[in-house]
Amino acid sequence: MLGFSEEQIRRYARHIILPEVGVSGQKKLLSSKVLVIGAGGLGSPAILYLAAAGVGTIGIVDFDCVDLSNLQRQIIHSSERVGTPKVKSASQSVRALNPDVKVIEHETALNSSNALDIIKDYDIVLDGTDNFPARFLINDACFFLKKPLVSAAMLRFEGQLTIFDMKEFSPCYRCLYPEPPPPGLVPSCQEAGILGSIGGVMGALQASEALKFLLGIGESLVGKLLIYDALSTEFKKLKLRKDPSCPLCSKNPKIDKLIDYEQVCT
Repeated sequence: MLGFSEEQIRRYARHIILPEVGVSGQKKLLSSKVLVIGAGGLGSPAILYLAAAGVGTIGIVDFDCVDLSNLQRQIIHSSERVGTPKVKSASQSVRALNPDVKVIEHETALNSSNALDIIKDYDIVLDGTDNFPARFLINDACFFLKKPLVSAAMLRFEGQLTIFDMKEFSPCYRCLYPEPPPPGLVPSCQEAGILGSIGGVMGALQASEALKFLLGIGESLVGKLLIYDALSTEFKKLKLRKDPSCPLCSKNPKIDKLIDYEQVCT
């Protein structure tokens, strides 16, 4: 098959037989660049499914090391890698899964001084972080660069997912939350707990939405918020509207540069 090795034909056979994907779609994936910020509970399954799908370049941003408490949900890591930087551990898993994939390791904390430079070369961004300062920073950087953002969050038995495509009439994260909440108002997973498999569900959905975007197929979650409740096994989809007074994406924005919120919300 033109442009594919025999091994690639076997590896991606289940994609190639899909009319919506085919040879041309698989070539798109192999030439695509996806950035996953956070190699934790959300990023772990997302990275693995993107790699398995044959996304040609995957960037991984994380500054943390693998801890034993991570392994309940962060399936890209293993017991043998406790103490290893998460980007190194995740890269090792990706390379073992699919040698076609080029991994770019960003072993750093994302901040206002490096976010634009890191994000600018990718086609789409997946936010797998677990704190508000990072989510606001990623949203703002993607808005300034006009990069689509697949945003997910999870806590206890619930997960949420949406896409911000950063187009004129679409909402951004600040349309939902103009400013970070006061410190301590929203508990973290460390404080409130998380059912490990929630990360698998939401991370896999993030990967699916990214693959659909790269392939140009299906209906995206732009302008919609998907909520998953594991206890009731229910999915709900809510409409999101652009805030005409949004401090970032409105016609009269108040924010024109990246902001580090670490001192405000931790």
